[in-house]
Amino acid sequence: MKNSIFSRLFRIGKSNANAALDALEDPQKMLDQQVRDYTNNIAQAETAVAQTIGNLRMLEDDYKIALNDAREWGQKALAASNKAEEFTAAGDSTNAEKFNKLATLAIQRQMASEKQASNAEPNIASQREIVEKLKTGLNTMGTKRQELVAKRDELVARARNAKTQGQMMDAVKALDMNDPTSEINRFESKIRADESRVRGAAELAASSLDAQFASLEDLGEATEVEARLAAMKGESNILEQGTAPAIEETVAPSEIEARLAALKAKNQ
Repeated sequence: MKNSIFSRLFRIGKSNANAALDALEDPQKMLDQQVRDYTNNIAQAETAVAQTIGNLRMLEDDYKIALNDAREWGQKALAASNKAEEFTAAGDSTNAEKFNKLATLAIQRQMASEKQASNAEPNIASQREIVEKLKTGLNTMGTKRQELVAKRDELVARARNAKTQGQMMDAVKALDMNDPTSEINRFESKIRADESRVRGAAELAASSLDAQFASLEDLGEATEVEARLAAMKGESNILEQGTAPAIEETVAPSEIEARLAALKAKNQ
């Protein structure tokens, strides 16, 4: 359990550190540093190659010296041998022996110089091969550096373009957020809401007036009805007052009695 917690904490810390490093990285500075590092590597390689070439030239010089010494010692050996022969012919054995020894010594020196030159040949050939490879490597590194510089310039230009485009997009986004038409739309929406409230209030007021007028019409109708009823009652009273004596005069007592009798019989 503890290992799992520590492992998670380590991953979180590592991710945060990487994010911080990514935020701190400047593409141009990083690429410039790579170019500088590669240039320094080339300079160090050039120094090493120059030293190798110097060593080769020393070997070649020593080889030439050895060949020259061998040639000179050969000439000295020949001269001493000729001189010994002259003294031998003259009967001077002492000088003849002396120059024979010198000729022998010269031959020995010649052989040593030739051996030195012979031993130097394979080393010189190897060093020449190494120098050629190092020169080729230097040329390759120089070409790679040119490609790196060209790529650096391209990436820096692209990074600048991306940054400029990002700034432009941020500016356009800010303009969109601060677009005056959005405020106009908001005000228009508010005004339309106010207009709709006014229309609703007007319709409500109109319906209220219609109700009032309707009540007035109902009142008028009621008044008219009452007036008509009053008029009818007045006419009825007038008729009753005008016809009562006639009824009394026309109805006979016998008829009244007959009706009363019928009512009584019906109630029984």
